[in-house]
Amino acid sequence: MGQVENRMIKAAGLAGVVAGDTAISTVGKEGLDLNYRGYSIGDLAEHSTFEEVAYLLIYGKLPNLSELDIYRRKLVGLRDMPRELKVSLEQLPSGAHPMDVLRTGVSVLGCLEVEMEFGDVREHADRLVGCLGSMLVYWYHFSRTGKRISLVSEETTVAGYFLDLLSGETPTDKHRRCMDVSLILYAEHEFNASTFAARVVTSTMSDYYSAIAGGIGALRGPLHGGANEKAMELIEQFTTADEAERELRAIFERKEKVMGFGHRVYRDSDPRSDIIKAWSRELSGGSEKAYLYPVSERIEKVMWDEKRIFPNLDFYSASAYHYCGVPTEMFTPLFVMSRVAGWSAHIIEERGVGKLIRPSAEYTGPQPKSYQPIEKRS
Repeated sequence: MGQVENRMIKAAGLAGVVAGDTAISTVGKEGLDLNYRGYSIGDLAEHSTFEEVAYLLIYGKLPNLSELDIYRRKLVGLRDMPRELKVSLEQLPSGAHPMDVLRTGVSVLGCLEVEMEFGDVREHADRLVGCLGSMLVYWYHFSRTGKRISLVSEETTVAGYFLDLLSGETPTDKHRRCMDVSLILYAEHEFNASTFAARVVTSTMSDYYSAIAGGIGALRGPLHGGANEKAMELIEQFTTADEAERELRAIFERKEKVMGFGHRVYRDSDPRSDIIKAWSRELSGGSEKAYLYPVSERIEKVMWDEKRIFPNLDFYSASAYHYCGVPTEMFTPLFVMSRVAGWSAHIIEERGVGKLIRPSAEYTGPQPKSYQPIEKRS
């Protein structure tokens, strides 16, 4: 890693600490846009599809037309789930958090489709890219209606398939494309908390599914992936921008945290935010809840004017997902469906490092004490 072994650097939350090397993406670096394997996130979001991006991350290059067609067909063929996994999902209560459902589903699948001596991890990565949406929506419908939905769909993309299974209706072109762009934007982000968690698990020579389950656990927290759900809970309280501004100032008075703003590695803006913001604006037109967009804009303005804090990807993703008909509790699981491609790329990369991740800590506990037999303790 280029660091002398005995040189100790202390930083809360590992802020500013370079914990390793990666060729997968760059985030918040001077003079460099966010990119995946050298490709700008703006170009990818405008011109590519999530399947292309997943292939890029997992296989290391953008596919040509033939490779993309084969890959899409492969993912379609990986949508169905073993009967044992469906039975397991049926046992989970309707009140379970969907993130817990995905974590459980991944663990069960790892028992059924064991990664033998690591093998080709890319096959397991493709499996999860193909079936995470199936896991989520199968449980969602069964837990609420008792119906075992069919996992067959004419939709050929991950984005379209998810929306089709969720609503039972063919998604509009705009909704399908918005979801596709969102998956691209969420697919990878260097050494974020969940990716680093997956790499730590991988560094122990554990299996692929354990590393993914670790990533899901880290992503579940509101300081990481759960921020889009919290942002939606804030936004949907208001029907006018003025109402939102008044309450936001009251939130400032109470010194409460506003989720969906700021970022550990960006100083001035999140390059993904304007992309998904444009989709929120586009989908707001004609919606019964069109007011959510101006409400969001006013919150963004007040946060910048008063706090100089910018929205991150999670903030406008909330209203964009809402306009696509996605329940709020599924926002973070959608993050998983996308980020599994990035996690998989990092698991592959970390296996090539072959070194256990084990940082040191500064001890702040009591000084050495003499042990007292229990009968002499006061």
